[in-house]
Parts: sequence; C-alpha cells; structure tokens
Amino acid sequence: MFFNKKYIKVNHNEEPEKTQAEEPKQEEVKETAPVVETVTCKICKKELDKQRVIKNKYVCYECGYYFRVRTKNRIRMVADAGTFETWDNDLKTGNPLNFPEYEEKVAATQEKTGLNEGVTMGSCTINGEKTVLGVIDARFMMGSMGHVVGERITRAMEKATEQKLPVILFCCSGGARMQEGIISLMQMAKTSAAVKRHSDAGLLYIPVLTDPTTGGVTASFAMLGDIILAEPGALIGFAGPRVIEQTIGEKLPDGFQRAEFQLKHGFVDAIVEREELKDTLGKILRLHRPTEGYANFDPAHDDDRYEPTELMRERNTFSRPLEPWDKVMAARQMKRLASVDYMGQIFDEFMELHGDRYFRDDPAIVGGIAYLDGQPVTVIGVHKGKDLKDCKERNFGMPSPEGYRKAIRLMKQAEKFNRPIITFVNTSGAYPGKEAEENGQGEAIARNLYEMSGIQVPILCLMIGEGGSGGALALAVGNEVWMMENATYSILSPEGFASILWKDGKRAKEAATVMKITAQDLKELSVVDKVIPEYGGADDDALTSIAAWMKGNMKEFLRAQNHKSGKQFAQERYDRFRKF
Repeated sequence: MFFNKKYIKVNHNEEPEKTQAEEPKQEEVKETAPVVETVTCKICKKELDKQRVIKNKYVCYECGYYFRVRTKNRIRMVADAGTFETWDNDLKTGNPLNFPEYEEKVAATQEKTGLNEGVTMGSCTINGEKTVLGVIDARFMMGSMGHVVGERITRAMEKATEQKLPVILFCCSGGARMQEGIISLMQMAKTSAAVKRHSDAGLLYIPVLTDPTTGGVTASFAMLGDIILAEPGALIGFAGPRVIEQTIGEKLPDGFQRAEFQLKHGFVDAIVEREELKDTLGKILRLHRPTEGYANFDPAHDDDRYEPTELMRERNTFSRPLEPWDKVMAARQMKRLASVDYMGQIFDEFMELHGDRYFRDDPAIVGGIAYLDGQPVTVIGVHKGKDLKDCKERNFGMPSPEGYRKAIRLMKQAEKFNRPIITFVNTSGAYPGKEAEENGQGEAIARNLYEMSGIQVPILCLMIGEGGSGGALALAVGNEVWMMENATYSILSPEGFASILWKDGKRAKEAATVMKITAQDLKELSVVDKVIPEYGGADDDALTSIAAWMKGNMKEFLRAQNHKSGKQFAQERYDRFRKF
C-alpha cells in the first residue's frame, strides 16, 4: 500500500523508500517547499503524513485504522534486527490445472510486489527467543493459498518440528487460489496435518490474524493455534460478508466477523495492539520455554517469608468463629475477595486467554497463563464480579457450558506444555438457564470431570467462596483441594436442600449445619486437604496475608510434585476421589 520498491531480503535498518521530487535548479532552492509524502486513510478519508503513519506502526493516527503491512515491514517490526533467515524461497509456482494466463498473472504479481509468492517463511528471534516466523502478504493475489503457499507453510512446520521450535504465522488471505482449484483445496488438509504433527510434538503455534483472514486459510491453519491473536478490527471469517449477504439476503450488522466479534464468540484468545505485538509475542514465547519439573522458581525468592503481619495474626486470633449459616452469608458477600484479586497478588505477568473455540467467551471464567515466582502455570478462576454491573456481566459467577469448555481447553493446553494448573472456585453453581441447557450444560460439566481426572500435570484447586454443586466440582478435580476457612462447599444451597428434603426453605439455617458444608467439616471428611486462614475475613485488608499464605503453600505443593510422572498425577487424582 505504501511502497513499490522491490526487495529480496529484509534490512531492519532500512528506511522506507521516499519519493523524491526532481532536484530544483540552484536559483529555485530558496523558494521550493520540502516535499511531504501523504497517504489517505480508507476509513476517515483524511490525508495523513506517511512518515508519521509509518512511525505509528502503520496505524492511522486520526482514527486508529490498521493499514495492511508488507512482508518486509512486518518482519522488521516483529523480528530482532538482523535475525530473520528465509526458508524455501526458491520454490517455483506452477500451473497444476493449466489455467489460462495464470503464469502471466503470477509473473506480473512477482514483478509488482518483489515477492515470488504469497507467503514468506523463515526463522528469527523475537526479544531473544528463537522461533519460526511466517508472513502472508495480501499484495500477492490477495494472499490466496496456492500450492507453493501450502508447501512453504508445511515445510516450515516440519522443519520447526525437527528443530523443536515454535511457529508464529501472520495470516492475511482471501482464501483459496481459484486458478489452482482442487489443488488449492488440498493445501487446507496438508497444512492442517503439518500443524497437528507439530502440536503432537508438544510445540507452540501462534497464528496472528490480520485483515483479512478468510476462506480456506481460516478453515485450516489460521484457526488451529494454541494461542490465537488478532489485530484490532481485522476481518476474520470463512465466508466473506458479500457472499453471506448474497446467500441469505440480509444486511449484516456492523462489526460482524471482525476481531472483536470473534473474541466475543470464543474463537480468539486476545486482540493485541500493533504497538504491543512484538512484546506480547516475546512474552508468550518465554512462557513456553521447555522446563523440567514443576518448581522452577526464581532463586531470588527462595528466602521469602510468607508470613502474615502481626496485625493479621491478631486479627485472626480474635475474630469470632462463625456458625455454618454465618459462613454461608460470608461466602456470598460481594465485597469478599475474588479470584482475580488473588491472581493479581500471587502471580506475575498474567495473560488472560479467551474463548471455548466453539461458541462464546464466558466472562464468568477467567483463565490464562502466568508465572509463580518464575514457574509458568495455568491459572483459572470463577469470577462473580466486583460490583453490580460487573456481576451482571459475569452472570454472578454462574458459568455457562462455554465457560467450562474454555476452562478445560486451557487445562489441556497446560498438559501439552507441562504446566501445573491452579484453579480458584467461587460459584453458587452452574447457570440453570434455558440457553445453558440448549448448549449442553450437563455434558460440559461431565466432560470436565472426565478430562480433569486424567490430566497428566499437577492440579491444585482452591475453594475461596461458595462451592455450589457440580458447577463447582467441574473445576475442583484436583490432586489437592484447599478451602478458605469461611468458604462453603455443598451438594446444593442450604435453601434448596431444605426445600427438597423438608419442603420448607425457611429451614435453610438448620440445613447449613446438617449438610456439613464448612471447611472444618470437609477437612474431617477428607474432602479438602488444607484450610486456608482468612486473617479475620477475606477482605481487602487481609489480601496480602492470605495471598502470601497461598503463594508459599503453592510453592511447597509444587516442590512435592516435582519428580512425579504424568501417570502418577492422574493415578493419585483417581485414588483421591475413588475413596469416597
């Protein structure tokens, strides 16, 4: 879009070519104004200073529109200077169907763009982390997937598998290449199979979806990543908007198929601003470095004393022990510390990942990856909300099927990359609504119990508020289960219990005692392994002390798991629940 200069290799120090005016005669120098190159924004239609746009990572500084980025500029923005090495750039484009004038069109495109095909693959480092990097360029026949595009991606995946390297692929495509017909279609299966082999080797793949990512590319390698990122506003879909409108005869709503739409519907993990993209990719690569064991803690924190302050000790000592019904009320308080409070206090560099890859992103479940003093972990929590508006948006912490499916997706991802899993549970139960039943609430909960029982990394579950029925258990099949001293965990609410057994919901207070739902009761029944002190109440004043207790004990838990095998974790989890 910006420059017509031909190129073969990337020079990270190269300035974009500037269009120079004819050199003025000597006597005209004082009267000639400097030439300012401009470009017009597609959205706001304003005439922009090209150099300012370039400095702004090819983003319109007036309206935020994301210009499409050429291959060499994309590599320059993401790869460390001087590290990119091209792979398989000598593959020639053929004409498998003998399509009329196809060779001429390819040659003309090569001449115009300086590229010999629509994708460039190679290796580089990003913030010092070695990776395979690929870029699809929309200027080359709209980034369409011909046999050379498919072959380059497949070879890069195979080479990455051999060298045990992650892959990052910037996707930008109109889909299949029509001139190659069925041969183009075969590239979808070929590239997907290569991604599968790369994944089976336990390696990381990150597609970055840019504008547009459509058709056969979306329906193959673009949507098969471990972590899928997107640029703001990118068009992402299988059938293009015009095709959909012509097929169904309806006008599509604003924002349909854009990155934000895909995030809401569960198909994208995160939308990342271009300014932050390199650092985000570098962070993800660091989090996925191969590790041995589960206690790779930063030595600088070895001497940390996870001890409460004297004030907190006194607060805990003099706090009045609560009756079961009082604990029910305490666990339900909106001001009670939430999963995100503990996550923010205990872990470093938390990156939230979104979506179940099927239907929607459920905000009642917050999950992602982070460090526990240098040890990568997967963290998942039920979040009720911090105020009334937040609670409504998060459905008061009652997960839908897509929430449970998001959680198990992240757990399976943790298993692939050998990361421990830590969950924070605080829910009155799974959402009992019409939509939840239509989308398979029972199946989603059952699937979590089924999958969690066999996951081959350690799982630690913390009951931090309400633990309501199967909706809570679906995130609590752990090698150990800890419970806060004023939390509750029960087959259903005391009100429901009293209504069902005694036909009198007013006897809920009595039911709370009979049901044995407190941490102390459940410790005696071996349902929970540790009781977490609350230091007078799980409120903002106690956060530092509670989180310190949790963090220190989490590290001890992981040290104890350090030399166990994956099969041991699954067997111990099986034995734990088998005894009940």
